[in-house]
Amino acid sequence: MSTAVGDAPRPADERPGGERGSRRPVDPRLWRYSAAARGYLVLTVALSVVNVAMVIVSALMIGRVLGGVIVDDDTDVGRWSTELVVLAAAVGVRVLGTWLQSRFAHRSATRVVAELKGEVLGVATRLRPRELDPRRDEIATVLTRGIDGLVPYLTGYLPALVLAATLTPATLAVITFQDLTSAAIIFVTLPLIPVFMILIGLLTKGKAAKTLTAMTTLSSQLLDLLAGLPTLRALGREQGPATRVRELGDAHRRTTMSALRVAFLSSMVLELLATLCVALVAVSIGLRLVYGEMGLEAGIVALILAPEVYLPLRMVGTQFHAAEDGMAAASRAFAVIDTDRPDDAADGAVVVDAAGARLEFDGVDVASRHGLAPHGLTGTLEPGAVTVLTGPNGSGKSTAVQALLGLVEPEHGEVRVAGAAVSSLDRSAWWAQVAWLPQHPVLVPGTLDENLRLIGEVVDLEQACAATGFDEVLAELPDGWSTRVGSGGTGLSLGQRQRLALTRVLATRRPVLVLDEPTAHLDDASERTVLDSLRSLAAAGRTVVVVGHRPTVLAAADRVIEVSADVA
Repeated sequence: MSTAVGDAPRPADERPGGERGSRRPVDPRLWRYSAAARGYLVLTVALSVVNVAMVIVSALMIGRVLGGVIVDDDTDVGRWSTELVVLAAAVGVRVLGTWLQSRFAHRSATRVVAELKGEVLGVATRLRPRELDPRRDEIATVLTRGIDGLVPYLTGYLPALVLAATLTPATLAVITFQDLTSAAIIFVTLPLIPVFMILIGLLTKGKAAKTLTAMTTLSSQLLDLLAGLPTLRALGREQGPATRVRELGDAHRRTTMSALRVAFLSSMVLELLATLCVALVAVSIGLRLVYGEMGLEAGIVALILAPEVYLPLRMVGTQFHAAEDGMAAASRAFAVIDTDRPDDAADGAVVVDAAGARLEFDGVDVASRHGLAPHGLTGTLEPGAVTVLTGPNGSGKSTAVQALLGLVEPEHGEVRVAGAAVSSLDRSAWWAQVAWLPQHPVLVPGTLDENLRLIGEVVDLEQACAATGFDEVLAELPDGWSTRVGSGGTGLSLGQRQRLALTRVLATRRPVLVLDEPTAHLDDASERTVLDSLRSLAAAGRTVVVVGHRPTVLAAADRVIEVSADVA
């Protein structure tokens, strides 16, 4: 289908001052668009609170028992039975909480990813062609590979972030009550970890977005190459794109390895920094214990809890890079979801009978990248006649067809069916009466017969096959209509795909036939047969609309409407 790019919103990572520059640790859109994410967040917070309580209880019990045994030299187990039971229970609850967190994290992450994929796919199917076309490759990459990177974010980064918001302040508060000096050391050294995380984040800024962009480019060009490989082989040029594909693969490898290298180095820096900070606390406690300036129980509790203060921040720094790719993809997914405009896409309620109805363009202007195409389009499409929309390339012929189908909204003017504006029609009812052949026909993976019946019941199949020359194609295929094709008709040549799509349109009962360049990729004899078939269908009362500019097509028309553009 030939569509203008239009004013489709740019991905979030490309907006000036947009999501990339102001991305939050927890994107609120994640909870808005995914019910599973909201439930998982509540569960994570609850388990984190339980985990924090168990860590503190364990440290207090260990400090009390060890302090009593060492200071009082009392090794009677019975005296410490209560503390030991409480300690065992705390450890057991903590292990159970960790297990539950791990168990539900992966399940919830899978559900969240599935929900977001469904949201993106649903919005993508509702986007108008001129909005979808420039983002098709990006959306495909996000759906098939990119958004799966949210799993590390949900299973690793998010729990670490919640722990940083709960465990760090809680353990620091307990240390403050036990040993003010240790708390002061931690209070001074703790901000060093976020400072280094920020510095590392500035160093890695944009790496995840670059990796996703490289992967998107590589995927789209590989798909184009695979789709055109039969043609390239026929021309002996199958090795032509090898250099470009190799360059794209090397670019993807370099960006990925660069991100991994920084991730490993940053993890080492954070681990080393946290170890040195804990060592400062340990040395301070040891020296004061030697000189008798603090109690053993308080020192043990502070020493046990000190690593727990730094642990969540270290985990956040470690998991950040693993989650960055997923969040970059999620930002693009949210950018797609945010483009959904239910009010604009709302279905009308008017149902018309298109059989024998007049179709009208009344001063239709449609905005394009360079102006209006078409501009001031006015004309009537009569039933029982073949009407050809013609004009130079870029004049908006295919866009005019999309306006007729209700796929784009005119800036000015109106398209009417039986006197009713297309914007007011029940689109499902309207589309059920139209057989549309776009410039690039839609063929789905499956058999030829399944592709033939995509638009409903077929009639006069043999006559339609003879008209398009597809009967000759069937004769060359050993499995006939049971022959399987891939996505986009892979396995058939361009001419064979065109003939199949034409057969599908000519064999339908629908009263309105809309064909965009129907005789492309056909020889002269097949073109004459197809045009004769279209004239026969029009003579039977069908409304036949053809986009074309070839002299043979214009000669077959009962009415020719010139389409022009107003280019700025």
